[in-house]
Amino acid sequence: QAQLVESGGGLVQTGGSLRLSCAASGLTVSNYAMAWFRQAPGKEREFVAGLSASGGGTFYLDSVKGRFTISRDNAKNTVYLQMNSLKPEDTATYYCAAGMYGIGVPRGKSAYADWGQGTQVTVSS
Repeated sequence: QAQLVESGGGLVQTGGSLRLSCAASGLTVSNYAMAWFRQAPGKEREFVAGLSASGGGTFYLDSVKGRFTISRDNAKNTVYLQMNSLKPEDTATYYCAAGMYGIGVPRGKSAYADWGQGTQVTVSS
């Protein structure tokens, strides 16, 4: 059974940085489309960043382009989200997700079968 465990969240000031980690077991991250979603209170869960299985193409929510970077370490079977220049509107619970897609990265949450428990990111103004 697949398991995704996020870590690295916390409280940071505006302009600060955090690196989220998603450690996977029961699946090989290089064979899956891996994505980060976030959900703020009272809002829908939204796609933030994705990394395709084939070729490692990356995809981002427009509002995080140039500030966030998704990557993976195949040896550690772990996916990362480096978040720089954080803003208060980035405050949310961040979730890692895995989907069995060889090409591309779906942006809809219903496309993903495996999810982590989430890690809280709070950006103070």
